[in-house]
Amino acid sequence: MKNLLVMKFGGTSVGSAERIRVAARIAAGEREKRPVAVVVSAMSKVTDLLLGTMRHAEAGDRAGMEANLAALRSRHEEACRELLPEAKLAGVLAKVHKIVGEFERIANGMAMLGERPPRSVDEGVAVGERLAALLVSEHLKAEGTPAAAVNARDVVVTDAVFGNASPLMEPTREKARAKLLPLLRQGTLPVITGFNGATADGRPTTLGRGGSDFSASILSAALDASELWIWTDVDGIMSADPRLVPDAEVLAEVTYAEAAELAYAGAKVLHPRTLAPLAEKKIPVWSKNSFALEKPGTKIVPSISVANGARAVTSMANVALVSLEPASPELSGVQVMARALDAVARANVEVLLFSSSSYRQNFCFLVREEELDRSVEALESALALELAHHYVHPIHVDRDVGLLAAVGEGMQGKPGLAGRIFTAISRAQVNVIAIAQGSSELTIAVVVRRDGLERAVRAVHAECGLGQRPPVPVFPFSPKKGRGGQGGPSH
Repeated sequence: MKNLLVMKFGGTSVGSAERIRVAARIAAGEREKRPVAVVVSAMSKVTDLLLGTMRHAEAGDRAGMEANLAALRSRHEEACRELLPEAKLAGVLAKVHKIVGEFERIANGMAMLGERPPRSVDEGVAVGERLAALLVSEHLKAEGTPAAAVNARDVVVTDAVFGNASPLMEPTREKARAKLLPLLRQGTLPVITGFNGATADGRPTTLGRGGSDFSASILSAALDASELWIWTDVDGIMSADPRLVPDAEVLAEVTYAEAAELAYAGAKVLHPRTLAPLAEKKIPVWSKNSFALEKPGTKIVPSISVANGARAVTSMANVALVSLEPASPELSGVQVMARALDAVARANVEVLLFSSSSYRQNFCFLVREEELDRSVEALESALALELAHHYVHPIHVDRDVGLLAAVGEGMQGKPGLAGRIFTAISRAQVNVIAIAQGSSELTIAVVVRRDGLERAVRAVHAECGLGQRPPVPVFPFSPKKGRGGQGGPSH
């Protein structure tokens, strides 16, 4: 289908009846110009509510479970009443109650078992997106735009890694085109759940961190979309976190590679997995603010014509540094590294930074704090024999750290840039603990003490010449004799 636009609305962009109205207005307006498909997240905080409900169920806390179910039901009933005319209300409320009832049955099953099977968690947590797709599509229809809610489990085919599934692109392309193209051709706007899919034999799955954005990119690639617009609550991709750097500016364009690196190092940008299907087909992506429609946002493209030095500085505070060291030079450090990385990979942990020494063969890697316990458990299991016999020193964990990363394709081949970054951090009186730079020279990542992270970010941002520049001084001009009336600067 030619000129298809896929739009994805994040949780805050559909977080209330008012925001759903805005999202529907945006989608309906674009549909008047070209075909549009919409992907939605759950309403803000609903995913946390669902996960909390299932934890209560596992623990046998019926009171907590029932309170959460009541809150889930009430929030979506309230949105229904605000979004729909009286004539349509009863029918849509019945659909809301049906979906919430399905989730209640899942939670009751967990309460009886005393556990949360991964497959059931995936089925349960997708309820938030199903409810959001229902509300958006029904509101669109009430406003005169033909629309249909579509459960992504009917169009996105994945492997069976529950909680962090990966798409199988060819089967997805077949199912997505078979389900969605007929709707689009007849002028119906499909509103598709983000975050979820199903295995080839129909078992529900979810796509993990950044899953709703990932859903949108998968479907954009499967449908050969011309563009993907990601609607969030920020103005676009910025040169730094404006809460840390007051003069941070929105970047007009970034490349897929830059956006992926920024996301990996903590920026509120599309998850790196999200960009992969788009980069392959060179589908441009816009990151836009649904709360400030007048802002142009940031365009993510395959390449940019002008790239000079770092483009942005990002940071992450909720991280921990895990260090390992063989106790004897007779033990191969490379083998220990390989087994350690294999262990954390099997535990589904994302390694944010890796650094090693040569002689002592000690090494360290950075993980998110919420993944730390899982990381340490995986390491202790994989290296149990070596740790028990003191072939490897005890695992050392440092929680008092933060990650800073300077990112930009224009950093490649720039002599002295790394030195300037480290000097800037030093001038801010912040100690550097670990350093990593890939062979692509796209990112310089630095681990520092957490209490110095903000100072380091501001220092590197300024050193790299980023942010909003002060206006160029305008000098008054006065006519000069003998120069044909041409004005020159008055000094």
